[in-house]
Amino acid sequence: MARNVRVDAGNLRFVENIRVGSHSLQADESIDVGGKDVGANPHELLLAALGACASTTVRMYAERKGWPLDGVHIELSYAQTHGAAAGSGDGRNAEEIEMDISFWGYLSDEQRERLLQIARKCPVHHILTSSIPIRAELAS
Repeated sequence: MARNVRVDAGNLRFVENIRVGSHSLQADESIDVGGKDVGANPHELLLAALGACASTTVRMYAERKGWPLDGVHIELSYAQTHGAAAGSGDGRNAEEIEMDISFWGYLSDEQRERLLQIARKCPVHHILTSSIPIRAELAS
């Protein structure tokens, strides 16, 4: 079960202090938008969560199957295109996450293809591609 995440504003502009159980990290914005770049920005943290989830899910699957997966490498990027260039034709923005995955090990083409399918089924991927409601309220 996932632990609750706590985010508190830091002492520097746009710095956020994040706590997950006994772990802590910081988020920030890049210098070009007014931050101090002391941590990954929220989009980067989201990409990191997706990449970590996909890699872990693939490794667990390969281990359970006894497949010779020696390593996983995932490169992720986020892109936002505007208007007609996005292909929507109606002026709306389109967003896309690209995930390029490499597997190391003596794996057949079929095993590599199956691992790619498994990566697309990780829990964070599922959350991002579903229409999960987010309830935001003032805390008491």
